[in-house]
Amino acid sequence: MSTRAPDRLLSSRTPASTSGQDTGGGDEPAGEHPAPALAAGLTRPGGYAIPERPELLAPLRTWQRAAYGCYFRVPRRDFLLVASPGAGKTACALTIAAELLARREIMAITVVTPTEHLKYQWAGAAQRMGMALDPAYRNSQGRASADFVGVAVTYAQVAGHPALHRQRTQARPTLLIFDEIHHAGDAMSWGEAIREAFDPAKRRPAMTGTPFRSDANPIPFVTYQLDGDGARRSSSDYGYGYGPALGDGVVRPVIFLAYSGQMRWQTRAGDELAGALGEPMTADLLAQAWRTALNPKGEWIARVIEAADRRLSEVRKGMPDAAGLVIAGDHEDARAYAALIRRLTGIPPVVVLSDDRSASRKIAAFTNSADKWMVAVRMVSEGVDIPRLAVGVYATSVSTALFFAQAVGRFIRARRRGETASVFLPSIPVLLGYAADLEAERDHVLRPRSGADDEECALAEAHQPRDHADGLDGTPFQALGSTAHFDRVLYDGGEFGASPEDEDFIGLPGLLDPEQVALLLRQRHAAQISKRRPGGAGAAVRVTSLPGPGRELRPGPGRRSPRCARS
Repeated sequence: MSTRAPDRLLSSRTPASTSGQDTGGGDEPAGEHPAPALAAGLTRPGGYAIPERPELLAPLRTWQRAAYGCYFRVPRRDFLLVASPGAGKTACALTIAAELLARREIMAITVVTPTEHLKYQWAGAAQRMGMALDPAYRNSQGRASADFVGVAVTYAQVAGHPALHRQRTQARPTLLIFDEIHHAGDAMSWGEAIREAFDPAKRRPAMTGTPFRSDANPIPFVTYQLDGDGARRSSSDYGYGYGPALGDGVVRPVIFLAYSGQMRWQTRAGDELAGALGEPMTADLLAQAWRTALNPKGEWIARVIEAADRRLSEVRKGMPDAAGLVIAGDHEDARAYAALIRRLTGIPPVVVLSDDRSASRKIAAFTNSADKWMVAVRMVSEGVDIPRLAVGVYATSVSTALFFAQAVGRFIRARRRGETASVFLPSIPVLLGYAADLEAERDHVLRPRSGADDEECALAEAHQPRDHADGLDGTPFQALGSTAHFDRVLYDGGEFGASPEDEDFIGLPGLLDPEQVALLLRQRHAAQISKRRPGGAGAAVRVTSLPGPGRELRPGPGRRSPRCARS
């Protein structure tokens, strides 16, 4: 058995960073928490004692060190880490990998990711921690290069030749790191391929920020437990959700700004229909009104992008390099939105399309630049690490909870305390529900497949390359026109806004702690109501759900404290 793998560490005894430099591929700010006694909680009868590489724990956050301790407290082959997007899962997993290499429990590493771009992102993060991963490895190579301690591959790549990856895994004691493991359940064939390829792996830690799905496909190497209603629910070994991460200052608070407006469109039969976003209507009419709002030729999307640009300018007063992202539904819309941004700002945005071979290069260049706007067709919705993204426009008609969570996850990666995120979206009831439940933590529940449960099909469709407009269940229509007006702000489960003129919420400072965000929203809401009351009849005031003054960020329904399970 080869023992050369640990020697290919670039600096096996040198700390990755102790000066605030990012050690996890850019997915966490450093210096947030002082390091405690590094060996605390890591010694247990029958478990692991002092780490071989304790210096790697110094840059980690408190939750990362706790997850690290949870992993080594009880020897286990499979380990599921569920942590909020932006919390720093990459750094945690790579620190575990470095320790296992130092102990010579493993001789090779394989990282499995959802996309090509993420392979290079992981390789860059591993390089900064002294481990060389090959992100350019292809199935046609067969044997991996001896110049690397491991490879980074995609789930689709593994599914294309599971026997090859099984052979590689059997050749040496291998650590498998599954990034966004829920993708292994995207199809039965993928799950079977993952099991075949990596069943022989020595260790298999898996990570996800959004484990919940609604299909009957089990996720490989994930433990399920029977629920009270007889369903099987996924069980994580360590959890660190958005609520606790927000309380720790690890992620940004998210302010959702919803816009309504009147939509007009024509059906194939020639009938002209109209409706307002947010009003009750049938599913097919809502879908048509939604697509009308997103039509690049209409007023709604132009008004929303203009408002988002003003919000970004405000945020950049405190975050000079803050950037915005428009998530478009298809290539045609993306190009049209880019032209709109250029017309509004005088500066062309970066456009990233799913069939663009230079997409990864464009994303990397944008990440390290001061450019203001990017327009992308969905592919920047999950895992892609651009910490300076602070303002988003949800300009796609994808309505699955998982896709929405992935999209919002692009904006919550905090670099320092006080940063905020703002996401502009249409007043579509299902989206407003997702925004209100942002902090709810969900598990993957295996239920019998039914014809009425098509969310996973919709999600799979959402991740496909898009060079045409989103379909509307085969119902053709033609957008005729749209208007836009501010509807409401959603934050921390509360709604704020007294009338369409309340768009001054856009002027909120860009650097605020979560409690300050809630306080300012309450103050502005109260001021608007007070200003309108003397008007008597006709003063439109929405009854809203407001977080009470001094409300603490603490665990509640759907918001779990960090936890180490099955230890």
